[in-house]
Amino acid sequence: MGLEFIGKNITRTDAVSKVTGAIRYTNDIFMPGMLYGKIFRSDHAHARIIRVHTEEAKKSQGVFDVLSSADLPHPIPRFGPVTAEQPVLADEKVKFYGEPVAVVLAETEGAAQDAVKKVWAEYEALPALCTIDQALAADALNIHANEAGLSCKGNVHSSYLYSWGDVEEAKKGSEYIIENTYEFPMIHHLPIEPFCVIAYPENGGVVIKSPVQHPFILRRVVASALNLSLSQVRVVSVPIGGGFGAKGYAKYEPLAAYLALRTGRPVKLHFSMNEGFYTARRLSARVKIASGFDRTGRIVFQDVVADYQIGAYADSAPRVVAKAGYLGGCGPYRVPNVRTTANAIYSNTVPSTAARGFGMPQMVWAIESQLNEACRLIGIDALEIRLRNLPNRGETLVPEDTPADGDWKQGIKLAAEMIGWHSPKAAGLGRSISVGIKNPVPAAVSNAIVKLHADDSVTVAVGTTEMGQGARTVFTQIAAEALGLPVERITVVMGDTATVPFDLCTAGSRSTVSMGNAVNLACKDILRQLREMAHELKLIDIGEEVKISGGLVEGCNGVISYPELLQKYLGVNQGEVIGRGVFKGTKDPTNALGGLTDFWEVIFTAAEVKVDAETGKVTVNKLVNVSDIGKAINPLQAKSQEEGASIMAMGHALMEQMIYDEGGRLKNGGALDYRIPTIMDVPRDMKSAFIENQDGPGPYGAKGLGESGAISPAPAIADAVRDATGVWIKDLPLTPEKVWRALNDR
Repeated sequence: MGLEFIGKNITRTDAVSKVTGAIRYTNDIFMPGMLYGKIFRSDHAHARIIRVHTEEAKKSQGVFDVLSSADLPHPIPRFGPVTAEQPVLADEKVKFYGEPVAVVLAETEGAAQDAVKKVWAEYEALPALCTIDQALAADALNIHANEAGLSCKGNVHSSYLYSWGDVEEAKKGSEYIIENTYEFPMIHHLPIEPFCVIAYPENGGVVIKSPVQHPFILRRVVASALNLSLSQVRVVSVPIGGGFGAKGYAKYEPLAAYLALRTGRPVKLHFSMNEGFYTARRLSARVKIASGFDRTGRIVFQDVVADYQIGAYADSAPRVVAKAGYLGGCGPYRVPNVRTTANAIYSNTVPSTAARGFGMPQMVWAIESQLNEACRLIGIDALEIRLRNLPNRGETLVPEDTPADGDWKQGIKLAAEMIGWHSPKAAGLGRSISVGIKNPVPAAVSNAIVKLHADDSVTVAVGTTEMGQGARTVFTQIAAEALGLPVERITVVMGDTATVPFDLCTAGSRSTVSMGNAVNLACKDILRQLREMAHELKLIDIGEEVKISGGLVEGCNGVISYPELLQKYLGVNQGEVIGRGVFKGTKDPTNALGGLTDFWEVIFTAAEVKVDAETGKVTVNKLVNVSDIGKAINPLQAKSQEEGASIMAMGHALMEQMIYDEGGRLKNGGALDYRIPTIMDVPRDMKSAFIENQDGPGPYGAKGLGESGAISPAPAIADAVRDATGVWIKDLPLTPEKVWRALNDR
């Protein structure tokens, strides 16, 4: 029997509300008695705070209060998912340009906006450390010196070493050794919906409404910062108008919760799109890599040092660094000898956090560029060298972890075919190919509760958040397929820590697999209970299997619908059937990340470009993505996710970068000055395809997707530029000016 809902392009359940503007985002919410907050920010990247002047602001009409760190309890509440070192307002020193120093609370947003202009501060300037070299210099100031609970070595928050084989011995036996350094820029996520949070006191605790991806992590972080129990903090994830990782972890929520508890009133903090640039960014990186090859092009070793610049506070960046370093020595390839050191380095820049790809676009940029250089040095085709190094299904990728779980050679061959790899190119065009990989969060837990109501409607309760990826629709399809009911009978409730069961996070392309499995198991739990009811009601004979399909329960003594069965078993208007499903990743204390990889998220990208020699502008004519996804639950959504991610990747490949001046001031922190891809930059010929071998661990053989599209376009585009022009640029983005200068410096 075929699948009725899985693999079908079911229309997104939130599509109409989004395109009609009916959906309510956080800033659309208003509450009686609400106070509005505006932030006074530092205009120094690194300075000691002498005094914050709030007197004039406090006199402004409609102002309720103005607070700086001097007005807060000491020690000041600090927060962070990894290291709780970020104060809710700058404490003694400011550590990046734009850091919150004071907050104005007023009866109206306009009054708060007017009053914040009257706040000013005196500072003693300190040297701003805005580059990796500045932060690592022998005489560099320790940005977090003498802070309790921190044990950093200088400005290095943490280092992660991964190795297998014998790299030093392998160097002696390598036919070719290639050494290079690759740079990856700071970029901002730039979600259309600005940051916003509402907090209000309730039942002796606090409720937080925020467009946050991980409500349960936020609950833990706020509870810890404010010395509350988990039960005193309720987080409600409001519809997210774009996040891409920027809204994964606490930003302004701890401050809003503190203010709500202090004032006893609802507090809204709403920020402009420009203020988003002073809130979150992707990690920049410098990757030094030495790669050894034999004469056939097979990789002998990789020796990698990856320095990630994480910014002034850790946020989730150390986890990004740790996970990216895990695959930083091998990428998607069979590498017998690996040594990777990944460093998380503080600087006086905006704190970085997770972003689509979780540190792997930086690593893949270096690994794939090394293979491209090896092709030229050894004289091997770029497709062929990858075919020689990709592992077969079941082969080891990382020792003691999940082996290669797909036919990856099938994927790259399809990408090559789709771009016309072996066909002649027109004059002036360049073409290249690349492979990307990442792993989801290991050993993570997802719970789901599914309720079959007396009228055969269904409620699915999950801790996953809907941030535009279409998770709500996917869970609807999974539940509908499992229970044999129309999708219109399924309602999915998400992201409220008081009403849905625990889910670790909505990240790492994990939700279809982890939460999808939990939903599927919860539905099976319901079917099990229905069978038991049918048995007790003697709808079936002993030893006979009851058949359940299409919302009907069939036994030897008749066919009965779900509502009829529940009525017969429970009584009229009584009860419902509740199913529980739990998915737990495999813990492994011997694994460096704490558990085995559930699946490898692998993508194959091919690009064809044209370069304008007069201006240096790069135009991507063709972009092909082939994703190994096991099974597409909703093919249209899957295609949209992967193509959207690829367009984001064109940003860091060609134009996006946050630019700081010598004093550490962000020069292009605004939507007008920060260039991102528009519809004018999207390739006219953009194609996507999927490898669907139903070999994933998720429902119906699915694997995760959504981040992979962002991982591998940059090396394909950059090498295509080199193919077209002979110019090799190793620091992204390939702006027209950079390309033009390289062309003229040849």
